[in-house]
Amino acid sequence: MAFATRQFVRAASSDAAAAAAKKLLIKHVTIIGGGLMGAGIAQVAAASGHTVVLVDQSDEILKKSTKGIEESLKRVTKKKFADKPEAGDEFIKKTLKNLTTSTDAASVVHSTDLVIEAIVENLEVKNELFKTLDKFAPEHTIFASNTSSLQITKMANATTRQDRFGGLHFFNPVPMMKLVEVIKTPMTSQKTFESLVDFSKAVGKSPVSCKDTPGFIVNRLLVPYMMEAVRLFERGDASKEDIDVAMKLGAGYPMGPFELLDYVGLDTSKYIIDGWHSLEPNNPLFAPSPLLNKLVEEKKLGKKTGEGFYKYK
Repeated sequence: MAFATRQFVRAASSDAAAAAAKKLLIKHVTIIGGGLMGAGIAQVAAASGHTVVLVDQSDEILKKSTKGIEESLKRVTKKKFADKPEAGDEFIKKTLKNLTTSTDAASVVHSTDLVIEAIVENLEVKNELFKTLDKFAPEHTIFASNTSSLQITKMANATTRQDRFGGLHFFNPVPMMKLVEVIKTPMTSQKTFESLVDFSKAVGKSPVSCKDTPGFIVNRLLVPYMMEAVRLFERGDASKEDIDVAMKLGAGYPMGPFELLDYVGLDTSKYIIDGWHSLEPNNPLFAPSPLLNKLVEEKKLGKKTGEGFYKYK
């Protein structure tokens, strides 16, 4: 009986050691892209104690990104430390101390545990970036893309670390939105997947997992829903105003589909649906919309241009 007990203890210990060996404790993070998404990810990573380097093409962009992060942190601390302004100031100071910037991605990835890409939604550009960084990053470094619509597998194949490659899809605005989609390709190792899940939790998010399918979970459901609303309007079945009101009052959605399309950007939505249509041309959910195409051609892209499905002052 004693022998059996010792065997059990040894087996349990080896299982625990194996489980520990599976995960990489992510401390140093490099984020490529200083736009809204990249800056947001940098903020939550720095605020949770990670050492963060935010990378973009110019110091001007990075100054704008840093200023945006500072302003966002002030808004967060007003709520989080409403009764303790001094603690709020210390939180901002500590977070910004964890954050540095650079215009040279290759020179800063040599000591990083995780690279998160948050640049333009263009597969060729992303692949070129990952291919370059793959030459400079340490062997243990995990690569992740924040893409909302492109295939993670195609990006992983541009590198020699397919097993250390996954998706980390954050949502905008990153400091406020609690969800992260963790994407596992057929080549992503369990160690990498678990490390990405742990990192998502460490930055205060609620991770969900999904295979490398077009749109993952949220956009796979959301984009076809928005496109079907456009088709409903195109057919003359209902006005865009009534469709928006119906979904807000009838389904409890905070925004109607046309309001959401304008918020996201009509060019972004068109890019996503066109990409999916090329992958699955016979899928009716991914069929292009003549009206959406027309508005994009006319540069009416939504809120950011002052007009999309609605006009904005």
